Amino acid sequence: MFLPPILIKKFGCKWTITASMCCYVAFSLGNFYASWYTLIPTSMILGLGGAPLWSAKSTYLTISGNTYAQKTGKRGKDVINQYFGIFFLIFQSSGVWGNLISSLVFQQESTTGEIQEDQLMHCGASDCFTTSTPTNNTKRPTNDLVYTLLGIYTGSGILAVLLVAVFLEQIPNDQLENAEEKKKASFGLNFLATFRHLKDKQQCLLIPLTMYSGFEQGFLSGDYTKSYVTCALGIQYVGYVMICFSATNSICSLLFGKLSQYTGRIALFVLAAVIHLSCIISLLLWKHHPSQMVVFFIFPGLWGMADAVLQTQTNAIYGVLFVKNKEAAFANYRLWESLGFVIAYGYSTFLCVSIKLYIVLGVLILSMVTYGAVEYLEHGKPPETVAKKKESQAEEIVTQTKM
Repeated sequence: MFLPPILIKKFGCKWTITASMCCYVAFSLGNFYASWYTLIPTSMILGLGGAPLWSAKSTYLTISGNTYAQKTGKRGKDVINQYFGIFFLIFQSSGVWGNLISSLVFQQESTTGEIQEDQLMHCGASDCFTTSTPTNNTKRPTNDLVYTLLGIYTGSGILAVLLVAVFLEQIPNDQLENAEEKKKASFGLNFLATFRHLKDKQQCLLIPLTMYSGFEQGFLSGDYTKSYVTCALGIQYVGYVMICFSATNSICSLLFGKLSQYTGRIALFVLAAVIHLSCIISLLLWKHHPSQMVVFFIFPGLWGMADAVLQTQTNAIYGVLFVKNKEAAFANYRLWESLGFVIAYGYSTFLCVSIKLYIVLGVLILSMVTYGAVEYLEHGKPPETVAKKKESQAEEIVTQTKM
């Protein structure tokens, strides 16, 4: 809630991103000796770094998109959508490479097993925490394989930090802020900027949609992989199933980022809602079996397609609607999405999978209703005259310069 506005204003987007990425490396290091005393502190460090990282990333892309749009004469929101599409293409591809690395490393140790027909009755939507659910092939890999995997991940993280620190350009407008303006900036106002942004009606209406992003990602990564894939196929298939999700998500992120300028974001949000609605109902009714191997990959593929819309378009709508309060807006985005994750993981071990699916379904319906209200309010605004548009663009330039 508090760190993003303060760090971005003080250090700029580039160095906020660099410092925050170091927090992710710290979590990787904590896993080398996995215990309560290493994972809990490094998890807290990771959480502290996550909010500034994502807020600075979103602010960086939004300002860059608006700057490029002014130079080329394009609409700012179209360029921002495209920028977020490109970003999430690259970001979601990490799920492909990360899961591929883990799958290739862990498959060096044979963990083949068979699941009995009666055990399948307790998989999928029927999986309850009160039932002794079989988790097929969950034997811990050898320490050598674990350390090999962690070494690859940690090395990749350190390389990423160095690349950003050396090659990422600082936002020019950050350099225009002089020392006098920094002194005038109120620490208290910056500290409470995220809270104050909740006074915005559109921001409040976007909360369910933002939280839904955490709910749906939490379900796929935490429940689908355990109760459907691991339970019926085996833990060795989890990586490959998540590769399918990440690959689809990555490709569709780029596709929808460009497609939005022709279809508009409303059509894409409707598409995502229909896809997730269909998947949720199907998962509730599906009597899965290991012989239906292809279906296990179809669901994460469709889920990734819808998630691509949610990630690119939700980020984009925050950038378009809250031009003058980007840091506070994206801090709210990260707050409510993370809260969705917290709630989803919080009830993960206490509720049956069918109940979790109904919860995700309910949040989906609520989020679409409130999102519709946001679009209604946005389109209900009187059209701007040319003079007002130019004035608005001038104010935006001043705002970015101060940022």
